[in-house]
Amino acid sequence: MPGRIVLQHADIARALTRISHEILESNRGPESLVILGIPTRGVILADRIALAIGDITGQPIAVGALDVTMYRDDLAQHPTRTPSPTRVPAGGIDGATVVLVDDVLYSGRTIRAALDALGDIGRPRAVRLAALVDRGHRELPIRPDFVGKNLPSAQGERIFVRLTETDGEEFVSIASPDTPPQTDQPTTGGPTR
Repeated sequence: MPGRIVLQHADIARALTRISHEILESNRGPESLVILGIPTRGVILADRIALAIGDITGQPIAVGALDVTMYRDDLAQHPTRTPSPTRVPAGGIDGATVVLVDDVLYSGRTIRAALDALGDIGRPRAVRLAALVDRGHRELPIRPDFVGKNLPSAQGERIFVRLTETDGEEFVSIASPDTPPQTDQPTTGGPTR
């Protein structure tokens, strides 16, 4: 297990329920709401949030995925990224309030890429940002509207997000730079984000 666990399964579930209620309150209901997850784990979290909002309101919520791979500004340093499919809900995003969902917010560069990608598929009325973990160290003026947990961290530390759907277990942990790397465990929020 990498590092110190800061969120367990129940904590993640509570955070997503709270975020779902905050999104509904901010939007004054579910109308014209589109939830778009940023692959990989952001898509899983977006699906969970859309399901929670649907359970609260009794209405289905448009949900999809927004791949940002080709919009990133670090492709020269990391050219081996594999694009994921972008799934836009049937009604599109024009005039909608789009909530972008990511697992870890770090430098803000992934979200900048997401805003560029979003502009290529439509013109939403408003864009909001939800993150399970905000670890700080922003390089761009980007701030989440909805946060599961603020987790101040050192630049060299790593945040590991594990979700049942992709990893078979569920937790968020933080590891110091001297923790040995574990190549079989996907990580998020590392130094390149």
